[in-house]
Amino acid sequence: MDKSLMIFIAIGLGFLYFVTSFVGDIQAEDEAYRNDDYNQERKFDQYKTVDSIGQDILDLTGADAKTQLEAWNKSMLKEEFLEIFPNFSEMKNFVNDRIRGKILQDKLTKTINSIENKFFSGKISAEQAKRELSNLK
Repeated sequence: MDKSLMIFIAIGLGFLYFVTSFVGDIQAEDEAYRNDDYNQERKFDQYKTVDSIGQDILDLTGADAKTQLEAWNKSMLKEEFLEIFPNFSEMKNFVNDRIRGKILQDKLTKTINSIENKFFSGKISAEQAKRELSNLK
């Protein structure tokens, strides 16, 4: 090989080592300065997974009821779920397909059935139904 090519590769490797060690040091320092808001925001990331067809799912299997409700209320899947309204059968399919965790699935299914009955009987408006769906307790 050409001598200048070897020098160029050596300088490139030295630069690569310098950059990676510098970035690693910055990340290590950043860990110590993370604030509580960041930790609260990322608290439920461990429950987010992707299923076999690439859809985001909320896998709360084994978590207690309080954790399941908190994770659901902070999840982006909740927003996606609310966009499906007023297609109640699609909402039920969403719960069965995209949420794992018996307690949360049962609670959501029960709430959907209750709101569906109230909505189609005329007891509540669409806005009230959506508000009830978003305030799961």
